[in-house]
Amino acid sequence: MNKVLKVLGALLLAMAVVIAAGVIYFNSTFPKVDPPDNNITIKATPARLERGEYLANHVSACIHCHSKRNWKYYSGPVVSGTEGMGGELFDPDLGIYAKNITPATIGNYTDAELIRVIRTGVTNKGKALFPIMPYQLFAEMSREDLYSIVAYIKTLKPVPNEVPERHLGFPLNMIVKTMPKDLPINDEAPSPADTLAYGKYLTTIAGCIDCHTPMEKGKFIEGMEYAGGMEFDLPGFGIIRSVNITPDKQTGIGDWNKEAFIERFKMYDSPQARTIKVGDGGMQTIMPWTDYAGMTEQDLGAIYTYLHSLKPIEHQVVRFVSATDVK
Repeated sequence: MNKVLKVLGALLLAMAVVIAAGVIYFNSTFPKVDPPDNNITIKATPARLERGEYLANHVSACIHCHSKRNWKYYSGPVVSGTEGMGGELFDPDLGIYAKNITPATIGNYTDAELIRVIRTGVTNKGKALFPIMPYQLFAEMSREDLYSIVAYIKTLKPVPNEVPERHLGFPLNMIVKTMPKDLPINDEAPSPADTLAYGKYLTTIAGCIDCHTPMEKGKFIEGMEYAGGMEFDLPGFGIIRSVNITPDKQTGIGDWNKEAFIERFKMYDSPQARTIKVGDGGMQTIMPWTDYAGMTEQDLGAIYTYLHSLKPIEHQVVRFVSATDVK
């Protein structure tokens, strides 16, 4: 009997050693991306700062996600003075908060490390970000647009704000480490003269597919791209679902012309649009209308052109269920 117990003990010990070695190997290997190219030094030219401000505020929504938002008002406009400070809670169950991207935190990043974290989701400490940060889409961004965003966010006012760490359980904590991938940087964005290609580019780096595609078990449902139905539970308001933005005439935007599409955004391009109160039981949205409203009409028109080139998908979405009805 003692011999059997010794053999079992030896086997268990061997298994523990193998598992520990596997965990050490996994953690030392993933996330598996190249080191930052520290030959990169970004010059903050006036043109880059202007382009970076435009992209970070009105296209890629960097400031929108990494600031405090006032949910008393429609679409939760950014609270002045909190730009880039982070702290917005995205997932209560996983404890995922937007990071502080002001120089108070990113001041210890090199330009190359900032490029890498935007494109691959890997921090300067080698930690993989949760993919609610759409780094897979930002990897499509052109070199000059990346440089412009980095140049701009380094000019933000430093706001000290300690953001809580996430708490992912097994196996999600392991899966997240395998997600970052290296992709070559696009040297150039499509020309705005090529409206369709440029519209696809803008739609991608604006992350439209992330919110307007339903998911199942953490993955987009194949064949439902841009068909809406992604569900968001906004405490105090209710269940919000993204709308169908494919060119289906019955359930999407197939009946919209370009002028109506542009106007839908531009109607929020005013100070008054940032103070539309949402009363009890009123419909709220996470769509950052007041940020995207700052896009140029040319860029909005290009996005419209691209969306109307997609396959129409018939998918009726119930946009909003009030918190009072959820109960």
